[in-house]
Amino acid sequence: MDLTTSPDPGNLAEATELHRYAEALIVSLAADGTAPDLPPGITDVPGYWLGPAVEALVLIMSGKDALEPLALANELDERRTALFLCLALAVCGHGDRIHASWLGTAFGDLSEDRPVTSGQRALWLAAARGAYGPVGKIFVLRKLDAVNVPATDDRWLKALVPALPETSVPASLEAFPELAKVAEIERSLRASVTLRRLRERCTEITSTRQAGEVTKVVRGTVWAEDEPLAVLRALAGQGGQEGPLSSLTGHLLQDLAPDSDPHMAALALHVAAPAVRAAAESLVEVVGEPPPDTMDVPILGYPITLRPEGPDQESMASAEQRLVTECVPKRTRPWPGYVLLVLAVVVLAAGFVVSPPLALVGLLVAAVGGHLLWRHRVREHSDVRYVQTRAGKLADLADKAVWALHEYARESEERASDAARDLAEVSTLLRRGPRAA
Repeated sequence: MDLTTSPDPGNLAEATELHRYAEALIVSLAADGTAPDLPPGITDVPGYWLGPAVEALVLIMSGKDALEPLALANELDERRTALFLCLALAVCGHGDRIHASWLGTAFGDLSEDRPVTSGQRALWLAAARGAYGPVGKIFVLRKLDAVNVPATDDRWLKALVPALPETSVPASLEAFPELAKVAEIERSLRASVTLRRLRERCTEITSTRQAGEVTKVVRGTVWAEDEPLAVLRALAGQGGQEGPLSSLTGHLLQDLAPDSDPHMAALALHVAAPAVRAAAESLVEVVGEPPPDTMDVPILGYPITLRPEGPDQESMASAEQRLVTECVPKRTRPWPGYVLLVLAVVVLAAGFVVSPPLALVGLLVAAVGGHLLWRHRVREHSDVRYVQTRAGKLADLADKAVWALHEYARESEERASDAARDLAEVSTLLRRGPRAA
């Protein structure tokens, strides 16, 4: 039950002055941690828990005995009284003055099948920031143990590392960046980067120094976290909350996001430790997978099958055949040259018989025909040289790609060692857990 949304007697007309004082009290607590003087008779609202709860709070902050008003407030509404006192003392930086039983009464039980109430979330946040000291953190951690985190749930990894990290081409494959796009290689590289980012996130979360009490706020400013203040205002009759915020697992996943409060993230990481550790182990397995023995990669635009002993000869022959087909244009026979040569023979013969000058014309026609045949032969030789050059380059690149894969395999051993160290560090950080002091 959300204590901030349930109806209570605070809407009675005689509680107006009490509500005004409670509002001023909350503002003062958030600004400088002090309580304004309590006007006489303002808490005398019959049947309303807020009056004796406010009186008890003022007495506690002044170091006086508050048993009588506290007993009356508990009799009227024990849970609201406990929640009000726990949050009010946390806001003003005196969370160490709460009674151990108040937290349990105010917090209630957490369950995966019930949404988290605004009051529970506010207490959770205050305890995470150290408002109630180490005992408060331990209390919340025990409550969060209600979450059953299966090791196969990858939502926790996605919460810690929400975006797929960019992978860079390893040094061994810089000359052949297309090899880094092979599915098995790309998956291994991405797993290595993801594991490194996971280790960085765990280090970032667990290394956050958490103060033993909530950060005191300078005069004239509001408390750093407004959620407890919003719940306090709702309890004091200054507007209701919207009710449950999210499920228990939903809050924990939200707390693990990169831009979340580091204190909340530390508690969430402790709860998600089994799934995070399992995800890290799975990433190590992917990083340690050897590259495939056979892979098809495009070289000069032709699919070549690469094997450890060298490029596959069948795929090379097929590529060379395609190269010849695509790079050598279909040329017709040089019929104009042949026709001119035949014509030149006829003209020469006629010239010797009829007129010698006509033989010169025959020689000229023969020269033109021979030139056409020569140009055709030059183009054919050029096509052959181009194909030979491309075929040689194809074979050279295929051999170099095989050697690059051998070098990548050696680098993979180093990446596997780095991944094992990352896993060991992640496991150590998860065992360390959130700092309690």
